[in-house]
Amino acid sequence: MIRNATPADVPVIHRFVRELAEYEKEPDAARATEEQLHEALFGERPAAFAHIAEAEEGTESGEAVGFALWFLNFSTWRGVHGIYLEDLYVRPEARGGGHGKALLTELARICVERGYERLEWSVLDWNEPSIDFYRALGARPQDEWTVYRLTDEALTALGSGAASAG
Repeated sequence: MIRNATPADVPVIHRFVRELAEYEKEPDAARATEEQLHEALFGERPAAFAHIAEAEEGTESGEAVGFALWFLNFSTWRGVHGIYLEDLYVRPEARGGGHGKALLTELARICVERGYERLEWSVLDWNEPSIDFYRALGARPQDEWTVYRLTDEALTALGSGAASAG
């Protein structure tokens, strides 16, 4: 079962973010607090949205086993919004149960319903199980694009006008 996240889900979303960071071999990089997640998802001006996958059978029935956290992006070429999937995570013991596909299906449904023309995300090059899963759904890599990111000192330097062109 897939449902919209509620404020009561913030602790489990926070836990899932930490588990995902550990899986991606970057546990110290996940610095977001529950308060930050709550503000981003449920504050006065939400910047992100989340869905929760719940177990439907067995002793775990109703327990959150995964999540998708996403936000809107915009294509100037297509002239419409799309969804950027920031995080998709299903707990290891629940993998193979259709939860990841159900979360992506819900996001695709939202895209179709709202006239969004893209559902995009990034995946680590070494994450073959996820890559295989995404390909099986019909997703294709955008190999001609390279993601760039400014963070920490480089972001501060550029934002303060102290960065030098190299």
